[in-house]
Amino acid sequence: MPIMVRSLVSEDWPELWPMLKDMGVNGDHPDTQRERYLKLVADPQWAILGAHANGGLAGYAAVQDYGPHLRSGDDHQVARLHDLYVRPDLRLGGVGRALMTAVSQWARQRVRYLEWQAHQERAVPFYERLGYKGDPCPQPEYPTFEIDFRSTSGSGG
Repeated sequence: MPIMVRSLVSEDWPELWPMLKDMGVNGDHPDTQRERYLKLVADPQWAILGAHANGGLAGYAAVQDYGPHLRSGDDHQVARLHDLYVRPDLRLGGVGRALMTAVSQWARQRVRYLEWQAHQERAVPFYERLGYKGDPCPQPEYPTFEIDFRSTSGSGG
């Protein structure tokens, strides 16, 4: 299955909204959710990437560049992967891998570190198949993953 990843735009909202609901959204009205999405796709500190396969949106990822660190500037600049979601009917078909590759490419051009947490049972096996290793954090069911783009070793491929 050919997979194409690109930045999402306002017109992608109708296909994205069911995925956001499946991933879990707060109680805000759908119009409020859409307005938030429109602000984030226009914000250069965010990348909301969509994987297209089988004629439609197969999954998405949302990553945020937190900008320079107050004390150390770009030396500790971090991006955070907030979401990576693949439609259940298309999982294990390479969509998640394609999204993670695109997220890493986006982050590598901007920051030193990419970090995220993943649910121990639902998501950690996926990241481990990609070669990443999570570290314990205060919420044990959500290990922390990190890629240091200036290092060839560490917890994250």
